[in-house]
Amino acid sequence: MDALDDSFSQETPIWAVFGDLMSGLAGVFVLLLVWALGVQLELAQSLEEEVAKREAEQARRIALEEALADPLATGRVTLRNGRIGISGSVLFSLNSDSLQAEGRQLLKTLVPPLRVYLDQRDQLLMVSGFTDDLPIQKGNTRFEDNWELSAKRALKVTRALIEEGMPAAQVFAAAFGDQHPIVANQDANSRSQNRRVEIAPVPKPSAP
Repeated sequence: MDALDDSFSQETPIWAVFGDLMSGLAGVFVLLLVWALGVQLELAQSLEEEVAKREAEQARRIALEEALADPLATGRVTLRNGRIGISGSVLFSLNSDSLQAEGRQLLKTLVPPLRVYLDQRDQLLMVSGFTDDLPIQKGNTRFEDNWELSAKRALKVTRALIEEGMPAAQVFAAAFGDQHPIVANQDANSRSQNRRVEIAPVPKPSAP
């Protein structure tokens, strides 16, 4: 009888086991709660960053519209997603990189407001050249393909902006050929829209 009593007394009480189980469950609940709070805070932070980004883009668009009010009102330029578009026919004749007088005068009017805009935001100006999807005409020995044509047009506009007062350190050129059309190349009208030069303020590269 004494041996049975000793064996029973040595077994762990059921309440102690239940208490350990509840403690473990409570610990798991606390971990899940902390994880859920962390996810919620991360989502809230991401939402705040997205809202701030959209507000900054909106302010940027409004500032560009104000700076370019005159050329926008006269229809000489367009503004899409912060990119200033100039029809290729205003700047160049077909299959040419010779800047026309009308185009140079337009670029001259853009320099003062763009300089103010860039200085206030410490940004650079990217000049991008685009063509339609028609290949370079046979017999044209000046350009190997649309990439070269778009590159030379972008460089010609970049140099003209510099000659009209844009600091050389604030502007650079890029070429996209017939890539990234704004409308499908279906007819003469749509192709004329895709033959364009775009000017867009961009952030300065981060210093190493």
